[in-house]
Amino acid sequence: MIMTNKNTRESVLRVFLHAIVRTLARLLFRVRVQGMERAMAAGAARDRRLLVIANHESFLDGILLGLFLPLGNPVFVVHTEVVKRRFWRFWLALMADYLAVDPGNPMAMKRVIRLIESGRPVVIFPEGRITRTGSLMKVYDGPAFVAAKTGATLLPVRLDGPSRSYFSRLHGRPRKLFPRITLTVLPLTALPMPDAPTARARRRKAGEALRRLMQEMALARPQQRTLYGALCDAIELHGRDRHMVEDIRQVEYSYQDLLKAALSLGRLTGRLTRPDERVGLLLPNMMPAVGLFLGLSAQKRVPAMLNYSAGVDGMQAACAAADIRLVITSRAFVEQAKLADKLAALQGLERIVYLEDLRAEMGFFDKLWLMAWALWHPRAVEVAASPEDAAVVLFTSGSEGKPKGVVLSHRAILANIAQIRAIIDFSIDDRVLNVLPIFHSFGLTAGTLLPVLTGASLFLYPSPLHYRVIPELAYDRGCTVMFGTSTFLGNYARFAHPYDFYRLRYVVAGAEKLADAVRDQWFEKFGIRILEGYGATETAPVISVNTPMAYRRGTVGQLLPGIEYRLRSVPGIERGGVLHLRGPNVMSGYLKVDRPGVLQAPESDAGAGWYDTGDIVELDDDGFVHILGRVKRFAKVAGEMVSLEAVEKLAFAAAPEGQHAVIARPDPGKGETLVLFTTAAGLDRAALQRTARERGLPELAVPRKIVCIEALPLLGTGKTDYVKLQGLVEED
Repeated sequence: MIMTNKNTRESVLRVFLHAIVRTLARLLFRVRVQGMERAMAAGAARDRRLLVIANHESFLDGILLGLFLPLGNPVFVVHTEVVKRRFWRFWLALMADYLAVDPGNPMAMKRVIRLIESGRPVVIFPEGRITRTGSLMKVYDGPAFVAAKTGATLLPVRLDGPSRSYFSRLHGRPRKLFPRITLTVLPLTALPMPDAPTARARRRKAGEALRRLMQEMALARPQQRTLYGALCDAIELHGRDRHMVEDIRQVEYSYQDLLKAALSLGRLTGRLTRPDERVGLLLPNMMPAVGLFLGLSAQKRVPAMLNYSAGVDGMQAACAAADIRLVITSRAFVEQAKLADKLAALQGLERIVYLEDLRAEMGFFDKLWLMAWALWHPRAVEVAASPEDAAVVLFTSGSEGKPKGVVLSHRAILANIAQIRAIIDFSIDDRVLNVLPIFHSFGLTAGTLLPVLTGASLFLYPSPLHYRVIPELAYDRGCTVMFGTSTFLGNYARFAHPYDFYRLRYVVAGAEKLADAVRDQWFEKFGIRILEGYGATETAPVISVNTPMAYRRGTVGQLLPGIEYRLRSVPGIERGGVLHLRGPNVMSGYLKVDRPGVLQAPESDAGAGWYDTGDIVELDDDGFVHILGRVKRFAKVAGEMVSLEAVEKLAFAAAPEGQHAVIARPDPGKGETLVLFTTAAGLDRAALQRTARERGLPELAVPRKIVCIEALPLLGTGKTDYVKLQGLVEED
């Protein structure tokens, strides 16, 4: 009877404390719970085995979940390092029942299994420890195996905001005493026991499935803002004085400088254009170009990024497709890049505006508006826009035909940035070296907007072709992240000192197939494992990428969270199928030359809103993507389908020192025949035939004709210019 009274008093005290602390937390942290009805439904079903999983941002997380989720009498599974701290052990004991475990100890999970089977709701943090990066940390297999073993219903909860408090473990990030905190409750789900031959394999697969679920949780908050709004958020989070952009002029610009450039250039261009108008930008990787891009976003104008390496025909096709009447460029850039003749040849433009002239139009009242009002109330300046509105028009490379305009919304670009951050931990301690042009989707989203909007430092360099300069820049500026193509990375490795890339922790390759020779060279010379990815301009651009937590050589990684896929078989090709995608990062539609200015929404055999990549891929049991080739890059030789990329790999195997490209041309007898362009002077059919026999490839894969050239023609993005090679074949 005495024990009953004691337990009753403790229960009443706990309820009283809950009410007080919940009220204080709601007032101080302005706590908001999204999806409360899901939590109520989960808490009401007492016959259900319930496991709550959440990301781990701070020491506050367990208390917040206990205060605001109506789960009855849950047990919190916490890391042993938390209970070592007396303060938090005291609060945990007052607020809820807890179980301290070491997530790396398999035996500890047996106690958790017994708890769930007893009917008590259990709250667990699959990462174990509090994040040190602000992104997802290592996800332990133990919690996943517990969920699969018990058949528990999973209630995922996403915490946002605690990482900005003084109770987090992040370093170097500005903190607030009482940041706004949001708890997002996601739909109930389950984690079935994977099918595998051994317990270890089942445990590993369950852990992989839980890691993917945690990554999906990172996208729980919809992107209800524009690019300019995201810039304002970054400024509020990281501070106006943070120096974060540097370009070739060797001047470090702060967020305040970038905001000033965006506001002033946006105001000046707004006078020359109308809302939703597509404005051509012909500018290099420089801070003013980034400022103008974001300034146009603030004014609800749509920058159309012109590819100055595409030639007159490519630029003319781009201007016609997007119905561009005004182009903004720089006199200094036009002179240095020798673009005057190309600009003069463009037809249909009403006006070409130079940045030098635009700045001269900044009058006294403009400066007063900027300094007295706009800089201090940047959100009030933005013209009202929807996240679904067009944010940018990018143009396909034209490597296989005329360039098409790809319209990407604010939502698509911000979603792709969120998808990338969900799988790779970029932080404010990183310094990104971006040499890829901003007219390229990879260079714009990953190389420029990702660091600018997330607080990482950024060094912009105007040309990826300076193979001796770029390694020295990486060394001198202590860069930690670099993006590139296989061709560019191979050339950097040729000229770089073995210590030039000593600080690089991420090198991400995309836009073309990563050559094995380049991958091996970087590992042998610099000790760096290149993370190969896969993307398309139409997907803003990243579709999949290898990461430190999920890497498999010879693949382009796993699909990003939030992306749905379907494979459509191709007659004559036994393995894989054409990849169709749908997700938040997919484009709004195409602008084509045959229908200028008319948006053609994405649609494929899979339905409306789906994008047909045209790539033939295969996904293995662990979800890694193997690219087998492009539909357009298959030739029908003597009735058999032959992958041109497989033939290029054959040439690389026979002559690793050379660069190779294969083109198909009509043949009256065999349907099509293969032509190999190579820079390896000694390569002949006999060497190719020997290599084909060694690799088990048929005779049909050996090109009938070999053309030796000094260098393969390249586009500005580093891709092989197959259109030019096809022209050489047709001339021949």
